[in-house]
Amino acid sequence: MTDKPVETMSFEEAMAALEQVVDALERGEVPLEQSIALYERGATLKAHCARKLAEAEEKVELIRAQEGRAVGTTPAEGM
Repeated sequence: MTDKPVETMSFEEAMAALEQVVDALERGEVPLEQSIALYERGATLKAHCARKLAEAEEKVELIRAQEGRAVGTTPAEGM
């Protein structure tokens, strides 16, 4: 696992690190104190990924608005 600061990670890096945290916790082979630290890091990674996704969605909506396309809607299926 990497000790790279979460705030400097790309979305992909954070997702990979989060998967490592989940795997380690699911195996249950780490001591309690380390499990707590892993859980805290996982929560930080999850929040970082959520922020990155929100930023990406905002950028896409801005581009759509600049193009004069509908913002915040999706077409009905089959249309």
